[in-house]
Amino acid sequence: MVDSTPVPYLLSPFTATSAIRCVGRSTAVPAKVPMHSLASIEIHRPIDEVFDYTNDKVAEWSRTVVESTVIDDQKGLGTIFRCVTEERGRRMDFQGVVTRWEPPTLSAIRLTGKLFDIEAEYRFEDCNGRTRVTQESTVNGKGVLKLMFFLFGWLMNEQGCDAARKELESLKRKLEAAAGHAAS
Repeated sequence: MVDSTPVPYLLSPFTATSAIRCVGRSTAVPAKVPMHSLASIEIHRPIDEVFDYTNDKVAEWSRTVVESTVIDDQKGLGTIFRCVTEERGRRMDFQGVVTRWEPPTLSAIRLTGKLFDIEAEYRFEDCNGRTRVTQESTVNGKGVLKLMFFLFGWLMNEQGCDAARKELESLKRKLEAAAGHAAS
């Protein structure tokens, strides 16, 4: 579950039309949410298109997801999938499940991996033909990584916030480059 403690937004040094708000925070208790990030961006595309592309074409727009394969398609909630990420030459496999599905305004997933688990929620808001996408995620370490999160969570949160910012920038670029065409 996502810790709902309010945290202030930090504006990135982007123009007002492409500003990404991002917050990263680590709790002091490893049993709670060790890493939490929240990032948001406005995309100049309609909400239905942004929702569909964000959820259906992750490997196309994500900078880290290299493969996403549906294992058991429940047409939304309960869908089970396999996700492979790659960062700095290291591949990681995750089993995923869709935990919330409310098109076109909300989707959430839980990824279970060997070293850590991730819960991510995407919220979509219609802004008069544009769409504000907000990604909120938590990362829970396992084993020795749990200790690393406890000791260095503040530093890892900065990296997590930067990664969320880059992911949303990539999503925005892909969708806006497809303006006038169906994003594929």
